[in-house]
Amino acid sequence: MGEMLASLRFITSPRTVRLRLTLLYGVLFAASSAVLLTITFLLVWNSRRNAASLRYGTLEPGRQGPIPPLSVAEQAREYVQRQNEALIQDLLIQSMIAFAIMTIISFAIGWLISGRVLRPLRTMNDTIRRISARNIHERLALQGPRDELRNLADTVDGLLGRLHAALDAHKHFVANAAHELRTPLTVEHALLEEALLDAGADADSLRSTMGRLLSISEQQGRLLESLLTLAESEGGLAHRQPVDLAAVADRVVRATAAGDLRLLPALSPALASGDPALIERLVANLVDNAVRYNVPGGRVEVTTGVTDGWAVVSVLNTGPVIPPDQVERLLEPFQRLDRTVRGNGHHGLGLSIVRAIAAAHDALLSALARPDGGLSVRVSFPLATGLAARNGA
Repeated sequence: MGEMLASLRFITSPRTVRLRLTLLYGVLFAASSAVLLTITFLLVWNSRRNAASLRYGTLEPGRQGPIPPLSVAEQAREYVQRQNEALIQDLLIQSMIAFAIMTIISFAIGWLISGRVLRPLRTMNDTIRRISARNIHERLALQGPRDELRNLADTVDGLLGRLHAALDAHKHFVANAAHELRTPLTVEHALLEEALLDAGADADSLRSTMGRLLSISEQQGRLLESLLTLAESEGGLAHRQPVDLAAVADRVVRATAAGDLRLLPALSPALASGDPALIERLVANLVDNAVRYNVPGGRVEVTTGVTDGWAVVSVLNTGPVIPPDQVERLLEPFQRLDRTVRGNGHHGLGLSIVRAIAAAHDALLSALARPDGGLSVRVSFPLATGLAARNGA
């Protein structure tokens, strides 16, 4: 019994989809054929028996009509019975032969049909196997009716498109990062070479050179820290906890050196769910960006609160006029409004880090250029109450 069950499991769990479909088609056809032949056999057998009963019913005692001799009646019954048995047996044998032939034919037809059905999948599989980083621009572009296979092919094409865009963005990011790191390295090399070649250099000139090298090194450290924060944000969150945006914004505002700018906080409690360090970095980057790209005597407005079931922090600043079509570009890494100006070691990573942290928190980010100059950025975080409800569930 155990060997039979093992054999049955092997037959019902084939290794290929085509064989699985063939077995399914064949078994279904064989089962339906067996039921049809059984019904036909029962109907023929029943009809033959009824016909014999009606034909020789006058031979039964107690019925009206002429009564032949008993030996003749018995011989007639035996003859009819033998004829019926021979007919039923012949019908059974012929039905079993037809069933066996049609079962073989059904498995063959099932194999051909399953191959035809799975042909688009084989084409898709071959194309996907052929696609690599060098030709990721290729697409499946499956033709035919809008069915499940066409929808699957379109989904895979969409995935390849997103992967292509991600690889392009990655290459662009690496190129920009290499450029940002190569520039200070070139300056460091020039300063060191100048100090070594200057035979008359005194302690003051060497001290000045060391000071410039230290400043460049600090800028590189800030750049690497920003890159690490960006990578950590894009990797997602390991844990979430309640974070009061008002308290975070208050700490950032108190630590910001605004100079002649006016910092105008309007902070209301807003309990968001997320990573405290990353959220504080987000608010700090928004405020730092608002202070750096401002005008003399301008203002920076920092607001927190709860709006429409979201914990919201928004930073608005005055500043130079930003073309509306440039706002989206400023959210990309290493992008600045004026590409030729690189002041105070600002590498154009601030807003890209803000967007990455917002995406990691499932937050909504909105950035708008103000008509009279400056930028308005709003980030809406999920409330911590939703986090508590999920943890409680």
